[in-house]
Amino acid sequence: MSMFDDPGLFGRQWAAAYDATSNPDPAAAVDFLAGIADGGPVLELAIGTGRVALPLAARGLRVEGVEGSPEMVAKLRAKPGGADLPVVIGDMADVAVRGRFPLAYLVFNTLFNLVDADRQAACFRNVARVLTPGGAFVIEAFVPNPADFERDEQHPQVRSVTEDEASLRLHRYDRAAQTYIRQNVSFTPGGVHLQPFGMRYLWPEQIDRLAAQAGLHLEARYADWHRRPFDATSTDHVSVYRL
Repeated sequence: MSMFDDPGLFGRQWAAAYDATSNPDPAAAVDFLAGIADGGPVLELAIGTGRVALPLAARGLRVEGVEGSPEMVAKLRAKPGGADLPVVIGDMADVAVRGRFPLAYLVFNTLFNLVDADRQAACFRNVARVLTPGGAFVIEAFVPNPADFERDEQHPQVRSVTEDEASLRLHRYDRAAQTYIRQNVSFTPGGVHLQPFGMRYLWPEQIDRLAAQAGLHLEARYADWHRRPFDATSTDHVSVYRL
């Protein structure tokens, strides 16, 4: 079974090391989201280990989550305050929660972890179903750059080299399907280890169309959580949609 058939594969492969990776500081995202939460409750899709949810909850907001990986949720539960957050384990596109939320959000390119176009569309429809009137859906994602595709495919990245082991990162893009597979390959005395990862990327205007089909309109788009202006040179975006 491939990652394109098994949405929980990422969590099982990466949960143990997720908090040790170079994930960005969530402080700016927490400030941004708290400012538009309208008192909560708020819903995080792909809540993971609570990188954003726990600081939001520490500000007095009720935070609920959806997460496809029980391993990620176990890491969340082990953190201070993590046992108090209601989390549904399931596919984030289903948004299998009860109640209404003035804010739902997806951070750190996680929309693209839904590697099927129909599931991406379903995610928007189901978020719209649980938003309060006028509620916001906030998405953080990178802006695809075809030049990066060429570089990634033609130049494998050497991640580390020691006397005992080495690791490489390889990419293969399907431009028609707008998907890619990234393979992290480690050579160790114990053998060769593979950590695959896949995404279905979208350009901002494609995300806008998915939102519009679900009854959401683009209220604002920024280059980052600090609300810097988004323009043709921006490599990332934070987009706010309203029901």
